[in-house]
Amino acid sequence: MGTIWEKMALALQSLVKDKMKFTKYSSVHKIIWNEFVKSSKNGHFFFLREYMEYHSERFVDHSLLVFGDSEKLVAILPANLIGSVLWSHQGLTFGGFLVDDKIKTETMLSIFSDLKDYLTTINIEKLVYKSIPYIYHEKPAEEDRYALFIENANLIRRDITSTINLKAPIRYSKGRKWTINKAKKDQIEVIESIDFATFWGLLSDVLESNHGARPVHSLHEIVSLFNLFPKNIRLFLAKKNSEVIAGALIYENKDIVHTQYLANSDLGREIGGLDVLIDHLIKDKFQNKKYFDFGISNEDQGRTLNSGLISQKEGFGARAVAQDTYEIALS
Repeated sequence: MGTIWEKMALALQSLVKDKMKFTKYSSVHKIIWNEFVKSSKNGHFFFLREYMEYHSERFVDHSLLVFGDSEKLVAILPANLIGSVLWSHQGLTFGGFLVDDKIKTETMLSIFSDLKDYLTTINIEKLVYKSIPYIYHEKPAEEDRYALFIENANLIRRDITSTINLKAPIRYSKGRKWTINKAKKDQIEVIESIDFATFWGLLSDVLESNHGARPVHSLHEIVSLFNLFPKNIRLFLAKKNSEVIAGALIYENKDIVHTQYLANSDLGREIGGLDVLIDHLIKDKFQNKKYFDFGISNEDQGRTLNSGLISQKEGFGARAVAQDTYEIALS
């Protein structure tokens, strides 16, 4: 149990423990930042600086490195600044604290407590924090979710992403099975491709005609990102008589693949081009992964569900995973 002196020494050590040190990212930190991303238990290739900086002119970066005792790097936070609000990076789908498997819950509590002090000293009035969904965790990594609760963070947005667990039996709906079987009889060819220009033309037409929108990335940006991350960014096309009728741009990350962009031409919708392409990805190309994620199906800060869109995903057996955004007021 220890002597009274040992207990006093431990208590004193706890009292004089150094605060976490927060350092704003600069280019001199690029190597240690990237190495930490690669070794983290909840990382993603889009946290690497080469990806984050493709749109650096759109954001005022204020990413943070967190150093603990003995100047050891214990966490990093991709972030940007707008006025007096720090956002866990708006240029990324999600992105809370990245940590390695040595992190302890008490350490994360200290990180959040000290982060509030740090942000107050630089006149930040609010932190908006997008937590990383558990499907992107190599090991359990929700220490931050508990710390957010302790800090009385408010849940301000909840998105629903639709995900298939590839390690469990995959059950398509009857309608989805019928469409896929019909499409296979039409001898649709599914290939991996680098013909981004053709796919971007199809994608842009579909988004414009159906939603009055355009892709988040330009063709130049996605080609540049592909050249940086050819093992992570992959394009698959469905063809009928050499005509591209559907396509899927995939983000591949460790044990999970995510459909960043999907597009189906009029002919593709008629004969099931996109359905047979997705079936090929799920059951053949990525069958050894753990998760296949379709992305979100809601609008208006998560308040409105796109029933038609989520129904298509759930027809493949995908089910809901919550993707949460929190807010901590500092003043």
